[in-house]
Amino acid sequence: MIKQLVIVIPSLGIGGMERVMSELVNHFSLKSDLKVHLVLYGINRDILYDLPENIVIHIPLFKFNNNFRIWNTLKTLCFLRSQIQSLKPDKILSFGEYWNSFVLLALYGMKYPVFISDRCQPNKRFGLLHDRLRKWLYPCAKGIITQTSQAEVIYRLLFKKSIIKTIGNPIHFVNTNEVIEKENIVLTVGRLIDTKHHDELIKLFTRINKPGWKLVIVGGDALKQKGFIRLQELINELDVSDRIILAGICKNVEKYYLQSKIFAFTSSSEGFPNVIGEAMSAGLPVVAFDCIAGPSDMITDGVDGFLVPLFNYDLFSDKLLMLIEREDIRIEYGTKAQSSIMKYNMRYIGDEYYKFIFS
Repeated sequence: MIKQLVIVIPSLGIGGMERVMSELVNHFSLKSDLKVHLVLYGINRDILYDLPENIVIHIPLFKFNNNFRIWNTLKTLCFLRSQIQSLKPDKILSFGEYWNSFVLLALYGMKYPVFISDRCQPNKRFGLLHDRLRKWLYPCAKGIITQTSQAEVIYRLLFKKSIIKTIGNPIHFVNTNEVIEKENIVLTVGRLIDTKHHDELIKLFTRINKPGWKLVIVGGDALKQKGFIRLQELINELDVSDRIILAGICKNVEKYYLQSKIFAFTSSSEGFPNVIGEAMSAGLPVVAFDCIAGPSDMITDGVDGFLVPLFNYDLFSDKLLMLIEREDIRIEYGTKAQSSIMKYNMRYIGDEYYKFIFS
């Protein structure tokens, strides 16, 4: 018997949430017992990913006009409700911490089981209105999918009667068959925003002062914080432009993973740090702050990398220096990292979603 699965998301444009959903859509499209519908209801409704031909896409016929935001929001609510009523799905999957409440509100009182997943830092506050909407609406979901074990603990306290399961993100595995000569590079990848603490990483790398080693920071500006200018000024002030490089936005990040020998991650808040998984898949040992949430699900401290208590920069420096000086540990941890991160392959993650939704 063919089952109907409806996936709802604002768009499939640029973003980690969108990438994961596009990969899940592709995975579900291979299931012979599934008919997959994709409903895009956001303001832009972009599709920047290749989708299989057997996916049925549904988009509102009207263009969202921000000049009449309330009216267009109501029209979108009605579109979602009528679309679901027409499709009569067996299950519904929704992504997005702000959008899940919107979907649950649109489908309130309907019989169709909705599974939701937030993609942000799990202890994030959303403001009075959204916090209250989540408290009221999230228990209406048939199931909640968290990305990390820390997120599950937090959500179980928030939504005590909900069915909750942790399923990580599918990792994009770096193609290690490509032969690129390794260099003495400590790499970090991420948006140039305050919570990534690239400025502190620059300072501690400068203090380590290991000749022949470079720090490469891959990532672009975001959230109007002018990170690139701020960090470049710091690099100039410390007079370390010869060994600390701001690479900016890079389409071929794999090149940097393959060139580097160590991955450093000083972020203090995450939903699920995909870049850690990508670095581990490239065989890089990782030094990361044990922030909420994600690094502790991916790294086993002292086995395939190091987890450092949040903001303990002295210990972070010690662990980073150990990896710089000890090639044997780098190789051992990098090899184990490559093996341990395999649990986040797309087939396994996709099947975990399938089993939870249709169990």
